[in-house]
Amino acid sequence: MHQEVLVTRKHEQPRAHPKPGFRPEVQGLRALAVLMVVTYHIWFGRVSGGVDIFLLISAFLLTLSFVRKLEAGRALDLGRYWLHMFKRLLPAVVVVLLGILAATALFVPRSRWSEILSQTWSSLFYFQNWALAANSVDYYATDQSIASPLQHFWSLSVQGQVFILWPLLFALAAVIAKAAKIRIRRAVLLVFGSVFVASLTFSIYETYTNQVHAYFDTRTRLWEFAFGTLLVLALPYLKLPQPVRVAAGWIGLAAMLSGGFILDVQGQFPGYVALWPLVAAALIILAGQTESPFGADRLLTWKPLIRLGDMSYALYLWHWPVLIIYLIWRGREDVGPVGGTAIIALSLVLAYLTTRFVERPLRSLAWAEKKKRRAAVVIAICVALVATPVAAWQQWLGYEARQAEAEAVRNNPGARILQPGYSDQRSPDAPVLPLLSALEKEWGVLDSDCSGIADGPNSSVLTDGCMATGEEDYTKTVLVIGDSHAQQWLGSIRPMAEGRSYRVIAVLKGGCRFGAPTDEQWPECQEFNEAALDYALELKPDAVLTVGTAAQPAVAADPVVPGLPEAALQLAGEGIPVVGIRDNPRFEYNMIHCTETHGPESNDCAAPVETKLSNGAGVAAAFESLQGLALLDMTDLICPEGVCVPTVGSVRVFLDDNHLTLSYAESMSEEFDRRFHSLMNW
Repeated sequence: MHQEVLVTRKHEQPRAHPKPGFRPEVQGLRALAVLMVVTYHIWFGRVSGGVDIFLLISAFLLTLSFVRKLEAGRALDLGRYWLHMFKRLLPAVVVVLLGILAATALFVPRSRWSEILSQTWSSLFYFQNWALAANSVDYYATDQSIASPLQHFWSLSVQGQVFILWPLLFALAAVIAKAAKIRIRRAVLLVFGSVFVASLTFSIYETYTNQVHAYFDTRTRLWEFAFGTLLVLALPYLKLPQPVRVAAGWIGLAAMLSGGFILDVQGQFPGYVALWPLVAAALIILAGQTESPFGADRLLTWKPLIRLGDMSYALYLWHWPVLIIYLIWRGREDVGPVGGTAIIALSLVLAYLTTRFVERPLRSLAWAEKKKRRAAVVIAICVALVATPVAAWQQWLGYEARQAEAEAVRNNPGARILQPGYSDQRSPDAPVLPLLSALEKEWGVLDSDCSGIADGPNSSVLTDGCMATGEEDYTKTVLVIGDSHAQQWLGSIRPMAEGRSYRVIAVLKGGCRFGAPTDEQWPECQEFNEAALDYALELKPDAVLTVGTAAQPAVAADPVVPGLPEAALQLAGEGIPVVGIRDNPRFEYNMIHCTETHGPESNDCAAPVETKLSNGAGVAAAFESLQGLALLDMTDLICPEGVCVPTVGSVRVFLDDNHLTLSYAESMSEEFDRRFHSLMNW
């Protein structure tokens, strides 16, 4: 779920004493934009496009200030500007982050703690958008079905980065103006016009090729800021008659309010389609104060709206975490009219208190404005107020994990408890592993990348998802090919290889099962499988391991992976045996979330294996008829006694709704070793 950005207020004085250049209709525009963001999020479950309006307003006001300084010949004093800006931004951020941390400890499941703590760092230091961009294209990322209470900080991160970049670009414009002996406005037009063209071009390209990543990418958003800067330069030349300005104001307002319903903001932005809200806001700013009783500025300068604009920054900061914490606490996916009204009311109260008792006092703190180092002290205190509890919390989670792992051999046998003659010595109060705070470490990995190993004409297709063990003296090579369901078995394969001095190479692509290219595969998967098959034929490993069947969450069937028999036949022709590991059961619910609700040993989260997979004898018979393809079936350890349970031997079996934990795969390594070598006759 993508969120929207809010700029801070550049002018917040009472209307009776405005600063020079204060435009009350812009303050009202900001207030309406934040109301759009809040109501769209809470009641409509949509993204409104308000982010783009806020970006424009931010750059518009910043440009007014810097152009005024440059034309007056005053020094920009960038250090003082940055200290002043972040001294204003951080106090409210700190209050909200501390509130989110407290609510996380009280209401959020432990499985979300590590994610939220990590995002607290990225929110505090203004790189949350890049963290979310990386997460958005990461197939192995944490379950995103429930949004983070910190997700909305992505837009503030973009804004913070621009607050650093934009003054540097104004300084560059000043240098160009002096060197070329041209007016400062022409130099600004040259610099920011170039930014606009370059960023918009890149934004259109990346939105078309990778829209999810583009949504969070700072580079795809710079043109929207540049639009606001160019608007400042254009305004003196756009002198329109009053009737035209009245019409422009209302057209802009109507387009602004309706854009979120007409456009798929979440799925189409920030390419050229984002011109809709930008042009709408520009029309409102162009209309200005019409001095007409029928102008849109009559609404935008309404005193309650101006007051809401004064606390719009805090309202934006609070509304999203209040919404998400409520949804997590109640276990719901949306809120109704009554719940939504309550969330808005609480957000307004928190925004008022934050503005009244934190933002305004610190903004008007004369002591901090007198010297740069004093502003730096305020910033340092703000950072420390968040960094200290986050670091302490993470240290505590790490200590807890180390303590549990120290006793894991005795207290957490996992699948080993199913072996005949195993002596159970578990402590009654032993924790279940992996701890819910350590789930991000539950993916199988190997020591190194494949540099120098996977070379060839198609190696670039395989490089990103390629891993290898680092053995120099190895007796055999095992090649693992496939998707995340192949990767999860590295937990069993790696210990086997280490014990027998095998080299393991894994070429992986999320969501792409291995098999000869077929029409059922998406284009990138076809390309990957073609390259992987060529690489296997070139490498000539002693065995290829992959996932042999394809389970489904709602169907009791796991047929042979399409294209795998054909690939195995080609490999068998070169003397390369292929072992297909039977797929594990998949579920219609997240097993971790289920156990957090019902307990790790609860039968409420269990399911009979016959409701998830095909009859085992039928699967075995199907593989016996396929040349060069052997079946390795570990289902009896994943679903002991025919029941797929969430925990075996004090180890969580499932990581989510369809993957095994690394801890449980490792606990199956001895039996995996025995069955694999029985098939290979090695």
